[in-house]
Amino acid sequence: MRFVRWLTTLFVVLALGACGGGGGDSSSSSSGSGSGGSGGSGGGSGGGSASNANSQPIPANGSNAVPITVNAGAAKFVNIPNVSVTVCAPGTTTCQTIDNIQLDTGSYGLRLVSGAAQQVLGSLPVSRAQAGGQLAECTQFADGFTWGTVRQADVKIGTEVASNIPIQIIGDLATSTVPATGCVNGSNERTTADIGANGILGVGTATFDCGTSCLNAADSMYYSCPNGANCTLTSAPLAQQVVNPVTRFAVNNNGVIVTMPPIPDNGAASATGTLVFGIGTQSNNARTGVTTFATDGFGNLFGTYKNTSPTTFFDSGSNGNFFVDSTIAFCSSSRFYCPASELALSTGIRGLDGTTGTVNFSVVSALALTSGGGKFAFDSLGGSFGDSRFFDFGLPFFYGRHVYFGFDLPGTSTPYVAF
Repeated sequence: MRFVRWLTTLFVVLALGACGGGGGDSSSSSSGSGSGGSGGSGGGSGGGSASNANSQPIPANGSNAVPITVNAGAAKFVNIPNVSVTVCAPGTTTCQTIDNIQLDTGSYGLRLVSGAAQQVLGSLPVSRAQAGGQLAECTQFADGFTWGTVRQADVKIGTEVASNIPIQIIGDLATSTVPATGCVNGSNERTTADIGANGILGVGTATFDCGTSCLNAADSMYYSCPNGANCTLTSAPLAQQVVNPVTRFAVNNNGVIVTMPPIPDNGAASATGTLVFGIGTQSNNARTGVTTFATDGFGNLFGTYKNTSPTTFFDSGSNGNFFVDSTIAFCSSSRFYCPASELALSTGIRGLDGTTGTVNFSVVSALALTSGGGKFAFDSLGGSFGDSRFFDFGLPFFYGRHVYFGFDLPGTSTPYVAF
C-alpha cells in the first residue's frame, strides 16, 4: 500500500520545444511535477455523474473556500495547482504566509521546503522521536524522496485552522544525514526547483501519511536523529505522524472539493479554481450532481484500460494522465506521450462498493502543447511512469469538474471520490 501512495507524486520535467526528462528548470522551459492525470476536453464520467452540470468552479467567497491557481507558479512547472498556506509557531502570532504550495489529493499532510519557510522555521519546534533524537521523515515518491524533520505548527488555510499539528520540513537536514537504507529511491527532492512548488499540501482521503504501518519501526518511514545525524528507523505513534491538516479543522473536516474551470484542448496560460473544505457541512459544499465511488483508505479504486485492470486513483498533484499504453509514442527521451494527432480514450472505473463508470479523456502531444511557451494549464497532457498496475488521473482530469474526496475518518463511512 505504501508503494501505491508513493506513486501519487512523480517529479518530471517537461521542457518547451523538447519533452526532456530530468529535474530542474530554466527561463526557457516549463516543468511539470506530478505523476499522472487525465482528462481531455469534453471528457465525462459515466455511472450517472453529471460532470457538465459542475463545469464551473464554486466561488471562493465562503469561509471554507480558498482559490487554486495554475500558472507559472514558483518554478514554471506546468499543471501545478497552487494554494497559499499560513504557518505559525504553535499558539503564537509568529507566522509566515507561503504562496505556491502544491495542492495534492494523492498524498497526506503538509510539507514545506525549508528555504521557503525561513521567516518562521526557527520558531517551529522539532518533534522528538521515542528514542530521544530529532524526529525526521523520508517520504518516498516514484522517482525520489523528501527528507527532513517533523515539526509542530499551527496551519491556517483561508480562515480554517489546524492547531499544533505535525508537518514535514523538506531539506532542513544535510544531505549527508539521509539514511543509507530504507530511504534512498531516486533523487533527493530538497528545493523549490526540485519540486516545482514551495511545498506540498496533501489533502487525500487518508488522515495520516503512514498510519498503523509506522507503529512498527521495521515498516516505518520515520527516523530518530540524535543531534540531527546518525538517523535510524523508529516507530511513530499516530499523534506524531504528519497529518492531513483538513482533518484537524474544527468543523469542515470530513473532506474537500477540488473545482476547476474547463480549458481549451490546446491549453491556457492560467486557470483559477477553488478548494472547498468540508462536504455537506455548509451551503456551498453539498454533494449533488455527482456519482460517488467508494475507495480504500488511500483513495484507490478499480479500473479497466485496454484489457488491463490497473489500480486507479485521482491525484491533483500529478501534472498529466499517467498510464501505460505501448501504442502511443513517447516524446524523445521523455515520460510524456507525443501522439501524431489527438487521441480520444476512455477507461472504466469501479468503486469498492460496486459503483461503475467510464471516464473519457484525450491525449495531445506534449511537444505540441508546450511549443511556443506561455501556457501552464493543460487538460490533455499524458505520459507513463512505466507500471501497468496503476492508472493515475492527475490535474487534467479536474478541469471542468467538481471532484469530492471523502476522508477515511475514524467511525465514519467508507472513504470515497465523487464527480
